[in-house]
Amino acid sequence: MSDLASSTCEACRIDSLIVSDDEASVLIKEIGGWNLISDGVKKLKKEFSFSNYSDSIAFTNKVADMADQEDHHPQIILEWGKVTVIWWSHKIKGLHKNDFICAAKTDYILI
Repeated sequence: MSDLASSTCEACRIDSLIVSDDEASVLIKEIGGWNLISDGVKKLKKEFSFSNYSDSIAFTNKVADMADQEDHHPQIILEWGKVTVIWWSHKIKGLHKNDFICAAKTDYILI
């Protein structure tokens, strides 16, 4: 398990600092396959492929359970054979270390 995946999210407040571009470029290397995207807000995005709808649903439910445990919730797009997970911190309208932690934990769910 990676350092990020074994970490716990901290409470994110409205005055929490957004991860800098330099920090993001280091952290992204710890979570393979995730992409930095921006629609005005920087986010982490990854698509996961499955062989059927049932496996997609099972993965979605596991991500949702983990998100509840961490009290940090992503956007999850469920499709037949594919789940897209997008992490960002709503309160600060950008990326926090919590997003990288939860991305790592999302990957760990597949192991």
